[in-house]
Amino acid sequence: MVKQNQSTMALLPLFLILSISAEMEGAKKSYGVNSSDNNSVKLFVFGDSYVDTGNFRNSGAYKPPSGMTFPGYPAGRFGNGLVLTDYLASYLKIETPTAYALKNSSNLQNGINFAYGGTGILKTLVDGPNLNVQIDSFEQLIKQNTYSKSDVQSSIVLVNAGANDYTKFVLKDRNLFEIVKFRKSLIDELKVNIRRIHNLGAENIVVSLLQPIGCLPTISVVSLYQDCIDLLDLVSRDHNKMILQIVEDLNKEIGKSVFKTLDLYNSFLTAIQTIKKHYVENSALMNPLEPCCALESVGYDCGKVDEKGQKKYTLCEKPELSFFWDNAHPSQNGWNSVFKQLEPSLSQITGK
Repeated sequence: MVKQNQSTMALLPLFLILSISAEMEGAKKSYGVNSSDNNSVKLFVFGDSYVDTGNFRNSGAYKPPSGMTFPGYPAGRFGNGLVLTDYLASYLKIETPTAYALKNSSNLQNGINFAYGGTGILKTLVDGPNLNVQIDSFEQLIKQNTYSKSDVQSSIVLVNAGANDYTKFVLKDRNLFEIVKFRKSLIDELKVNIRRIHNLGAENIVVSLLQPIGCLPTISVVSLYQDCIDLLDLVSRDHNKMILQIVEDLNKEIGKSVFKTLDLYNSFLTAIQTIKKHYVENSALMNPLEPCCALESVGYDCGKVDEKGQKKYTLCEKPELSFFWDNAHPSQNGWNSVFKQLEPSLSQITGK
C-alpha cells in the first residue's frame, strides 16, 4: 500500500484504503485443479491488487506476514493467502494463471495474469503498468503467437480496476466537487480498454463492480469497525451504475453478450453481513470489519518493521476467522466468503 502521512489520512480515511498499492510476486504454487489439457479454458487477468498474484515484485507482499496461510510464505499476493484470481481459476478447473512477471519461467497454458497492485484504469500513485499498458502486453503476446486466435476466443477475461484511480483523485486533486466529471472520464477510458480487449479476440470479458469502499477497515474505523460508511459506499454504487450501463451499451453495439459484470459490491456486503450476524451471536468469532493485520501507528503498513527490526503491526490470533487481512484487502477467508456469494452466478457469467 502507498505510505501516507498524517495530513493525508486526515483528508479522508476512506481513500487511504484505496491505495491498494503494494503488491506481490508470483506464488510458486498454484491453486486449483491440475490440468495438462492444452485445450482447457485460459484465464487472462487485468487490474490491481485484488487480482494480482505476483507482478508487483518490489512490494510488501514479499515480506512476512503475507502468504502465511497460502502458500506459507510471502509469494506475491496482498493478503495471507488465496485471492479472487485463485478462486476463479479453481472454479474453471485450471491452475492459477502465471503472473506476467514470471512468464519466462512458467507454464503459460492456463493463461496470464497482467494485474499489478496499486495500478488502475488511468495513472495512479503507483508507478506500474495501468490497464492500457497491461493490454499492450497482452497484445504483444498475441503478436508473438504465444496464444492463438482460438486460445483468446475461448478464454475468460477478468478486469478488476478503478479503486486506485479514486485514491489518486482524492489525494492529488482534492476537489470532490469534480468527482462526477472524473468518474465519467474514468468510465469512458474503461470502455475504450475493454472494447480493445474484445477487438483482440476475446469473447467473454468479465468486469468487476467496485467493492463497497465504505466497508474497508481504513474507512469503517471511524465507526470503531461497527458499520460500513454508506456515504462512501455511494461512490462505489455510482461507479457501478456506469459500469452496468457501458456493458449494456457495448453488448448492444456488438450484438451479443460479450461483456458481463462480477458483482463484488453486493457479494462483499452480503458476506460481511452474514459474518457479522454470527459474530454478534458468538463473540469468539472476529468482527468482519476489523483488520487482522493492524497498523501500530500512522505511516506503517502491514508487514513493516522499523530500523531496529521491530514490527510496526499486530496480528489477530486467528487469521482464518478474519474477513479483512489489512486496511484494504480481504483475507483468504474473506475472499472465500465473497466467492461463495459469487458462485451461483458464475455459470451464467463464464459459460462454465
